[in-house]
Amino acid sequence: MALITISGYPSSGKSTRTAQIYDFLSSASSPQLKIKVISDDDLAVGRMSYDDSLQEKIARATLFSAVTRHIAKDTILIVDGMNYIKGFRYQLYCKAREAGVRVATVYVLATPDQCRKWNDERGDGKRYKPQTLDALIQRFEEPSSMVRWDAPLFTISWDDPTPPLERISDAVTTGIIKPPNVGTQITPKAPTDALRTLEHTTNALVSALMAAQAAGPLGGPIVLNIDTLEPSSNTSANDSSVLRVRLTLPHRALTLSELQRLKRQFVAARRKAVTLGSTEKGRVEWGEDAVGRAFAEFLEEGLSVAR
Repeated sequence: MALITISGYPSSGKSTRTAQIYDFLSSASSPQLKIKVISDDDLAVGRMSYDDSLQEKIARATLFSAVTRHIAKDTILIVDGMNYIKGFRYQLYCKAREAGVRVATVYVLATPDQCRKWNDERGDGKRYKPQTLDALIQRFEEPSSMVRWDAPLFTISWDDPTPPLERISDAVTTGIIKPPNVGTQITPKAPTDALRTLEHTTNALVSALMAAQAAGPLGGPIVLNIDTLEPSSNTSANDSSVLRVRLTLPHRALTLSELQRLKRQFVAARRKAVTLGSTEKGRVEWGEDAVGRAFAEFLEEGLSVAR
């Protein structure tokens, strides 16, 4: 459904605003909709984790892993933390787009002096060291409505008695869901036998072309039968090991060298797709039939066959 990222100085009242948002959404939403809060306290991440840069990275990784586990289309997930690094907020934004949910950022605004005062008054064991608090405030990267990963942005002052809860609710329940782009889509993995299928099908098609040409002149539409690695479940017993490939050839003799050259180019492009999951022309299918069709089209293009 949505990801709400809470951001602000340490000890600025973020958890208080989170509780207000949680209560409002819980009362206004349908029972089927889940409302969940993730915070450092829920993940047993202590304030001392921010005293050391390495421990802080581990704390952020722990938070991001929890977001990855709980983000879903039937859940409004509220991430209660400083989230003070714009790069980390961008990571959360990408994860939301990958999951197909709405996003919103709530910036709890308080002065550094007010944060220091509240931090000094804490008696629950969740106090930051003074030097750590000052360092976090100094490094804080303020959210901006001008960048896509912080928008829509709701800024709430620490002393605001009427936070825009209805507007936040509208944003996360009826706002626009941005579709995943190439950078946020899950890359499909090629099957383990992809390279074997690729080599077998292309070699078999080249061999079939040369054999057909040896039997007589070629030119125009032609159907070639090549052996498959595995029988297809929807073919008869007599034809179960034969793959039929249709292609159009030029009215001239083909040489083995030019067919091998085109085959190497095709295989090289497909090898990249084994790790990338796609080529510049889009997603890749790895079945023998799909590889045969794609190689036939590649040959037609490489042999300059007019369509």
